[in-house]
Amino acid sequence: QVQLVESGGGSVQPGGSLRLSCAGSRFVLNYRSIGWFRQAPGKEREAVACIGGSENRPTYADSVKARFTISRETANITVYLEMNNVRPEDTAVYYCAIVGEHKLYNGDWYCTFATAPDFHSWGQGTQVTVSS
Repeated sequence: QVQLVESGGGSVQPGGSLRLSCAGSRFVLNYRSIGWFRQAPGKEREAVACIGGSENRPTYADSVKARFTISRETANITVYLEMNNVRPEDTAVYYCAIVGEHKLYNGDWYCTFATAPDFHSWGQGTQVTVSS
């Protein structure tokens, strides 16, 4: 079973920054498309961002575009989510997961906001709380 571990959450004031980390097997983190998701109290889980496994193309939800950055550091076998200028509505438990990919006719691959068929287990997540 694939195991991914989230870390880096905490309490932060509006406008502040946090960096979340997703760790796991090298064969997953360095080669598969990885997505970040979040679930706020009383809300459904939603996709935040994803990064392609082959060419590192990022995709962002409109709610976090220009504020969050997803990246991969292969040497550290880690996928990061840099959160800048956070807002109270960013408060949620954040999870990472293996996500699917879509190939365009020009041959380029992009990650999707749907979990991959071989992803079956969500981790504990990491809590992010934005408040003054």
